[in-house]
Amino acid sequence: MSAVRGLCVTLSALGLLLAAAVAVAFTVWRALADVELGLHGVLALLLGVGVTLALGIGLMRLAYFSHRHGYDDRAGYD
Repeated sequence: MSAVRGLCVTLSALGLLLAAAVAVAFTVWRALADVELGLHGVLALLLGVGVTLALGIGLMRLAYFSHRHGYDDRAGYD
């Protein structure tokens, strides 16, 4: 029974955080409605998103690779 209650509390907290993030994003979106983004701005945005995504994927791939091959288990044991 305690595990179910903990799960409900966790999901409720995550739902509230998601709702707050959506509210902030909507408010910022509305506040910046009159801002125009030129070609260079769009290219910089796309490049930034692409590099960030590639970096995140690459680092997660390295973490999984390291875990699967046991490098994490051997680290720190001289």
